[in-house]
Amino acid sequence: MEPLIIEGQGVAHRFSVEIADEARERAQGLMYRRSMAEDAGMLFLFEQPSEVAFWMKDTYIPLDMIFIGEDGRILAVAENVQPLQVETVSPGVPVIAVLELNGGTAARLGIRRGDKILHRAFGTLAE
Repeated sequence: MEPLIIEGQGVAHRFSVEIADEARERAQGLMYRRSMAEDAGMLFLFEQPSEVAFWMKDTYIPLDMIFIGEDGRILAVAENVQPLQVETVSPGVPVIAVLELNGGTAARLGIRRGDKILHRAFGTLAE
């Protein structure tokens, strides 16, 4: 687990995230899990910016998917994506990372497009 902070509107929200930076880890993601701590998440890191598509097959908890650009800014948020759906979710723009949090977290904390992610992957450290 690694620290990650989302900064926006003068507020910082702290999370502890698992890293999925290898193909097999990204393919597995949060599948088969029945719960996740409120301050936890999974950060999917890609080698280069690309248009990605995620689905919820075999994922049992609703998720917010936060799509992140190279500069660590949030480019799009897919809120409360429901479990087990096979339709893909994509931001329609190239991203370098995707952060998955418990469904409803973005709305509850006011996380939105343009907010900044602090994490080593973006050249910033969450302390």
